[in-house]
Amino acid sequence: MYIKKFGANLKELIGANTITSIAKKIGIPPQTLSRYLSGHCEIGLENLCKIADYFNEDLDIIVGRREY
Repeated sequence: MYIKKFGANLKELIGANTITSIAKKIGIPPQTLSRYLSGHCEIGLENLCKIADYFNEDLDIIVGRREY
């Protein structure tokens, strides 16, 4: 449940930016970010925190435990 919601929320946060540019700014490989978006890979706590910090978002909102 959370993997799909996380991917959808992440897509919304990325918006019109490219996966490569966002991944570079966050400090993770673009392939990894792409897998998170598609739900093919579960995210670890370290990368989840990097993404939350980059977008200045609450972890519960990013993973879908709370709504915006």
